[in-house]
Amino acid sequence: MSDPRALFDLTGRVACVTGASSGLGRRAAITLARAGAKVVGVARRPDPLRSLTQEIGAHAASVTADIANRDAVSALCTSIAAPFGPPDIIVHAAGVNTRQAADDVTPDGWDQTLALNLTAPFFLSQALMPAMRLKGWGRIVNFASLQTTRAFPGGIAYGASKAAIGQLTRAMAEAWSPHGITANAIGPGFFPTELTQAVFEDPDRAARNAAQTCTGRNGTLEDMDGPLLFLCSDASNYVTGQVLMVDGGFTAK
Repeated sequence: MSDPRALFDLTGRVACVTGASSGLGRRAAITLARAGAKVVGVARRPDPLRSLTQEIGAHAASVTADIANRDAVSALCTSIAAPFGPPDIIVHAAGVNTRQAADDVTPDGWDQTLALNLTAPFFLSQALMPAMRLKGWGRIVNFASLQTTRAFPGGIAYGASKAAIGQLTRAMAEAWSPHGITANAIGPGFFPTELTQAVFEDPDRAARNAAQTCTGRNGTLEDMDGPLLFLCSDASNYVTGQVLMVDGGFTAK
C-alpha cells in the first residue's frame, strides 16, 4: 500500500481560484499552494491579489478580472493559463449576496447575483474543461451554501443561485466525469468572511447561528482546508456530483 498522504499531494498540478482576494477564496489559494500546486488567483481587486501572491511566493500568479463578464471568458482563460499552463483544478469561490428582501429585489441585483454565482462558474468551467479532458484528469469545485437547501431572509436571489449550484454540480459530473474530471461543491456554514461580516459583527446573531450547529460553534477558515484539499486531489477520485456541507452540522439539525 502506498503512503495515503500522497493522495493529497498536489505537486505538479495547476489550480485556478476565483474570488481569491479575500475570505474562503484566499484561504483556498493558500491551502492548494501549500499542498504543492501552482496557483492562479482571480479577482477584481489587484491590491489584495498582489498581497496573496507575495504571501505564497513563486508558485502563485494572479489575474485581475471580472469573471461575470461573459464576453471576456476566452481572454480570461488565456490569462489564467499564461503563468503555469492550463489549470487542472478550478475552485469557484467568487460570489455576491445583495441581501435584498423578496419584495425589494431589483432586476440589476438579480442579474448580478446569478451572473457571478451561477453563470460564471459554468462558462469558465466549460472553457477550461477541454484541457482537463486532454489530460484525463481535472477537478471542479463549486461553492454551494446553507441556502442551497434552506431559505433565509433577504436571500431569495442568492438562495436561487446556490440551489442551482447544487444541480449544476450534478450536471457537470454527468457530462464531464467520464473524461476523468470530477465536479463537486462545498457548502460552507457560517465562516468569518466579507459576505458574512454583518453576521459576525452582531454577537447575538453569531451566537444563535453557532447554537444551531451540532458542534456548537461557527466555522474558522482552517475548517475548510481538509474538505477542499480532499475534493481537489486524488483522494476524491471516485467522488463526483456531490455537495459536501462544511457547516458543523447546521443542516443536520
